[in-house]
Amino acid sequence: MGDIEVEHAPAEAGAGPDFASLFRLLPSPYMILDRDLNYVHANDAYCVVTERRPEELIGRGLFEMFPNPGESGRRLRESIERVRDTGRPDSIALLPYPIPLPLSAGGGFEMRYWSCNHTPLLGPDGRTQFIVQNTVDVTELQRLKQIAYGPGGEPQPGESDILQRAQEIQAANQSLMRETQGLRDLFMQAPGFMAVLAGSDLRFAFVNNAYQQLIGHRPVVGLTLSQALPEVVDQGFAALLADVRDRRETFVGQSVSVKLRRTPDGELDERFLDFVLQPILLPGGEVSGVFIEGGDVTDRVRAEWQQKLLVDELNHRVKNSLATVQAIAHQTLRTTGTPEAFREAFEARLLALSATHDLLTAANWRAAALRDVLLVELRPFGADRYAADGPGVDLSPSEAVAFGLVFHELATNAAKYGALSAPGGRVDVSWTHDGGRLALTWTESGGPAVSPPTRRGFGSRLIERSLQGQLGGEAHLEFAPGGLVCRLGLPLG
Repeated sequence: MGDIEVEHAPAEAGAGPDFASLFRLLPSPYMILDRDLNYVHANDAYCVVTERRPEELIGRGLFEMFPNPGESGRRLRESIERVRDTGRPDSIALLPYPIPLPLSAGGGFEMRYWSCNHTPLLGPDGRTQFIVQNTVDVTELQRLKQIAYGPGGEPQPGESDILQRAQEIQAANQSLMRETQGLRDLFMQAPGFMAVLAGSDLRFAFVNNAYQQLIGHRPVVGLTLSQALPEVVDQGFAALLADVRDRRETFVGQSVSVKLRRTPDGELDERFLDFVLQPILLPGGEVSGVFIEGGDVTDRVRAEWQQKLLVDELNHRVKNSLATVQAIAHQTLRTTGTPEAFREAFEARLLALSATHDLLTAANWRAAALRDVLLVELRPFGADRYAADGPGVDLSPSEAVAFGLVFHELATNAAKYGALSAPGGRVDVSWTHDGGRLALTWTESGGPAVSPPTRRGFGSRLIERSLQGQLGGEAHLEFAPGGLVCRLGLPLG
């Protein structure tokens, strides 16, 4: 095993330690693996005890070079993978592991005994980047024991106790690691977001999956809040964490707004969080860090906003509807001579209002199509009595109500006195929508001769005034001999 020779380069006078040479010359076997458990480096002592040259190892897998499908191989793999996945050191007190011999030594396998220690080297993202293994070959001690006592001989007093304690400690460590892994799995899979910021400068030590999802899966372990999430510093969260650390008092936040950049080049996304900031106290009372736990309640907060908006809008619409009904009743009463005439006119106008409300209700009061509002009034007269020509236009609730009342008055007037009162009469409605402004023309033809009225009734005033006020529209009535022409204009929201 002493046939591996390495040239030793002298260190330059006055220079600092050559750590590459130091690693190579360490008397104890060391090797370094990457995350895929491939060799990255091995020192001279490791090459001597394994009887392998560096070029045989570098770039190849540990278990490719030294396969072992048995219990020892399983224990070794589990130990190294724990270090890789948890970022914490792990050790094996005593590991029997056969080493394949080169052909020059007769081939086959030689059983050897090892004590192993595995240490993580963390990368910039806080995850394990490399695993360092330091092994102690205790094979010769095992062989001396067998020579001294024989296969069935008794060890010296105390030796069996030492071995038993080593095995018990190893078993206890394995049990502790299983419990720790179980707690880590619970932490990582918890539905609420969790994070631990440790040290005097509060660097991220742990974050679970929910926290990663909240912040857009950015690498934060090992970084301070200002380094990991710079956009939240000016929102007061860095000062809040420092206050919890310094005052040693828990902070509870409810529906707190925080703006996060959840994609590398994305805009800030506002989220609402319920969370608790809890100082982590050591037995002596010192603060070692801050624990963060909470939940994303953005959907709940926005639903509450929507509910309040709907309630406020409902109150507003009820008041407007009552005012509209009151005005219709008042004006209808002034322009009808008998109770029966009042009832007939008043019910017709309420039904027109109701029909428009039905259209809006079907669309959750978001919008109603202009064509639908028009056809509610014209469809009862038959498709051969009217024509509707224009692009698709959506009306807001207030615009739909106004147009519904106007179309009802125009259709009622046409049925009583205008084009729809004669067999050959018809109504043509056309509209354009240009630059955010709607222009609509109602034209009657084929009905009785028209002359301007001697007085202005409620219908005429309603048509002219419905689009004014908050809607900013206008209406013009032209009583031409061939039939009524009504021109409507409205800037659409």
